[in-house]
Amino acid sequence: MKIGTDGVLLGAWASIVHNPNSILDIGAGTGVLSLMLAQRSLAENIEALEIDEDAHEQCVENFEASSWADRLFCYHAGLDEFVEEIEEPYDLIISNPPFFPSPSGGGANGGGGPTIENARKKARFYDSLPFDELLEGASKLMAKNGCFTTIIPYKEEANFIELAASFNLFPKRILRVKGNPSAAIKRSLLEFSFNKSDIQEDELTIEIGRHQYTKEYIELTKDFYLKM
Repeated sequence: MKIGTDGVLLGAWASIVHNPNSILDIGAGTGVLSLMLAQRSLAENIEALEIDEDAHEQCVENFEASSWADRLFCYHAGLDEFVEEIEEPYDLIISNPPFFPSPSGGGANGGGGPTIENARKKARFYDSLPFDELLEGASKLMAKNGCFTTIIPYKEEANFIELAASFNLFPKRILRVKGNPSAAIKRSLLEFSFNKSDIQEDELTIEIGRHQYTKEYIELTKDFYLKM
């Protein structure tokens, strides 16, 4: 699986100001978010959850090959069964959830979608982790003073925030992202906690021109690119 811009943005933007000691990456894929947070933080316990067998294998290999292998672990399980097993809450929960609709239609984007022929793309199917299941799981697994951070399509933002409130999760920070100055906003990065507070809202543009990145994007992500 390729590393997408969404994952890089989320891993770089997720707040660690509360010095999380335990982190959970839900739907880890190949583990890039966990690895980024291991690089950024001093968390002693960084755990990942991945249901797809091939992705789980790749995630474990990546963890073992990294400089932080002793702090990283990936479970091969679904979120529903994981919630039933885990007793200790996490200080930070992060997720780059699937949000492409399945070939049968429906899903986060609504309506029918293009047929997905490549099996590895099933990790991006919304049906494999509905937003309500993700939010419910996060609310059950998050510590009292913890936070949950995710990235979703911008057009889903209002509905997602409303749904989160039903699980007592309230937005703390929002970053809205667009590809270039003339483009529409495409993504929303959201940070939730159990406490209602004033929301810090920001906007980020990725490029000025093709492969000409803005100063803000460079500043946010430079620690994770070999050439930037």
